[in-house]
Formats: sequence, structure tokens, C-alpha cells
Amino acid sequence: MHAEKLQAIVLSTLDYGDSDRIASLFSLEHGRIKAFARGARTSRKRFGAALEAFARIEAQVRVREGLAGLQQAEIVTIYPRIRGDLPAIAHALYACEVVEAMTPEGHPLPRLYRLLAAYLDRLETETAADDSDRRFFEINLLNILGYRPSLESCPRCDTPFGTAGVLLQENGEPVCRACAPTGRPLHPSALKALGACMTTGTFGKVVFPPDLLTEGGALLDRAIATHAGRRLKSLEFLGQVTP
Repeated sequence: MHAEKLQAIVLSTLDYGDSDRIASLFSLEHGRIKAFARGARTSRKRFGAALEAFARIEAQVRVREGLAGLQQAEIVTIYPRIRGDLPAIAHALYACEVVEAMTPEGHPLPRLYRLLAAYLDRLETETAADDSDRRFFEINLLNILGYRPSLESCPRCDTPFGTAGVLLQENGEPVCRACAPTGRPLHPSALKALGACMTTGTFGKVVFPPDLLTEGGALLDRAIATHAGRRLKSLEFLGQVTP
């Protein structure tokens, strides 16, 4: 079996034995894969610092079902500005953990790969990590994966949200007041702002006012928690280092 050259982002790594490492990679060509890197902790020639979290790399990988074999990795960028800023690190680690938790293994998702790469590029070039960018990333991720909540009308009765009160359910689903007796009130403008995030492919085009950021964030937090299937460890770190 010949090794393939893959474009990949390192989602996480796990030390194995005295010198090896298992890397979770999100690749353009094969989606999320797990790869065994023999001698990764001692061989600077083959790996160097390429297997750091959220590094963007070119990897030589023997792709197979189960655990792939990582032969070599070269750095495209390790995002040095992000690594010098704790809030930026927290946002980058969170984005990688969300992708790792919510994507199937071995299923190519090129749109999501480009979204994650664009978000990391944005964190690298901006002077401060911005929650509007985080929410832009999240709603587009949910949309790509087919988990996006209905933003235009009630998913239960199809009533347009602009003409009815909206209540947010625990699973992240917004529904009209006629279909749900309880829930967190949600202004339709927050849903419109989230919808606007999917009409442009560029970070920074949509800036949420503080009130809509809070409401839209509540919806996204609940939707991601529902579909991630596990508690995201990076959320605690994100909460500690961001306002």
C-alpha cells in the first residue's frame, strides 16, 4: 500500500508508548482519520513540530480502515500568532474539538475542511479572537453536517418565525409558541443574523450586536451539545480565558 500525500489539520494527539503518537487528523481528501505515527516523539526529521494541535500540515499517510499509518509530516503553518495568545488558542482548540466530535471517520468533507482552515487563518490574522467569528464558524459547521436548526419557520407547524414568538428548546431547536408551552424566548432577529452567516463565505462580514450574540450563542451551544454526543473539554478552557 502506497502512502498518499494529504492536506490535513491536526485535531488532537495522544502519546503512545515511549516514542509513538496517535494523531487525529482532519484531511481534505479523506475527512477525519486516526493515524499511528511511529517514533513521532523522537524523530524530528520525519515529524518535527508538525503534530502540534491545530497545525496545518502535508502528511504522507498509508490510509486504511481503522488506524492509518502516518509516515511523515511537514508543516504548512503552525499559526504562530495564535500560539502567543491564550484566547486565540482556546478558540482554535475548541474548533478542532468540535470537528473531531461531530464528524464521521473516513468521510470526506471538503467544505468543512475549508471552513476550519479559514477560521484558523482568521484567528491568525486578527488582533483578538471574536465571538462573532466563533458563531459564524458554528452555524456553518452545523449547516454543512446537516444539523442546522430551522431558522426561517417552525419545524413543527411551518409557521414563519417573523409572525410568531419563538421559544428555544433544550436540544437547540427553535419552535413557535403555539407548538411549545415552555422554552427560552428567542428574538427572530437572532435567527436572521445566523441565517446571514450562511449567505457569505467570508469571516468578518457578519458582526452580531451583543444581545443577538447572546441569543444566537444560546441556540448554537444547545445544538452543538445535542449533536456532539459528549462534553467538550475545550469549552471550560474557552470560558476561563475569554470574557
